[in-house]
Amino acid sequence: MRLMVEPSPTFERGTLWRAIVERTAHALASGALVPIRTEVEHVEHEGVPFLVRVVSNLERKAKAAPPPDGKPPKNPFLPPYEEDLFVSLVQPAHACLLNKFNVFDYHLLLVTQAYEDQDSLLTPADFDALLTCMAEFDSLAFYNGGRLAGASQPHKHLQLVPVPLDPGGLRTPMDEAIARGRLPFRHALGPPLKDPAQAHALYRDLLRQVGCEEPGTPYNLLATREWTLVVPRTQETFESISLNSLAFAGSLLVKNREQLERVRAVGPMSLLRAVTGSSGA
Repeated sequence: MRLMVEPSPTFERGTLWRAIVERTAHALASGALVPIRTEVEHVEHEGVPFLVRVVSNLERKAKAAPPPDGKPPKNPFLPPYEEDLFVSLVQPAHACLLNKFNVFDYHLLLVTQAYEDQDSLLTPADFDALLTCMAEFDSLAFYNGGRLAGASQPHKHLQLVPVPLDPGGLRTPMDEAIARGRLPFRHALGPPLKDPAQAHALYRDLLRQVGCEEPGTPYNLLATREWTLVVPRTQETFESISLNSLAFAGSLLVKNREQLERVRAVGPMSLLRAVTGSSGA
């Protein structure tokens, strides 16, 4: 028997986290949410306690996809949304959806209601919506700016995952290195996002610092309540290991134990240098 939980078209201040938790429970019960189960390993490298998640059931994602019928797949980020994954609108231009194939619990997608390309630059409206959500729960927000930065969908979407990423730890494994100002890969680091105008201006300045101010230039954006980070990208993968924004927060995802051992052998920080075109890669 399916649970019937009516999502709110919009959320009132202070209620988004509860809405995410309730919608997650409903989506798990209905089968709409297909978590990718992982085993977590810790790999210390250059003073950072990286989290490396090893996928134990990646095949479930393929099994959950509908069989091909010759028609192009529907854009899952355009309305009508999959009801069981819809959390709330963030008016006037965004919607909150659960990430269907989530690695982290309560992984939220913030998508534009009308189609915009993931390669386009973020706007003040994007930051307005992002800050509205970030004010609701302590999170790591991130944006994969293009395919080479790890984006798997062409429709513009920001993402938020609750912190700490590692229970009992700092918000992210990279926090201490960021606080020391010792990130050994190409990047631009700034203060936290405060309001839409300040956030957009800071974002554009950080892009300029790393040469990513032109639309279509791949980069990753990460933000917590303590810092904002932009990382330029020259490639999506190191060998066959795909890296998105979360890697620069100290969290990697690998498909199997062979990839885990490769990460151990090379060192996670070396992977980050390699995909940013940093010296010493």
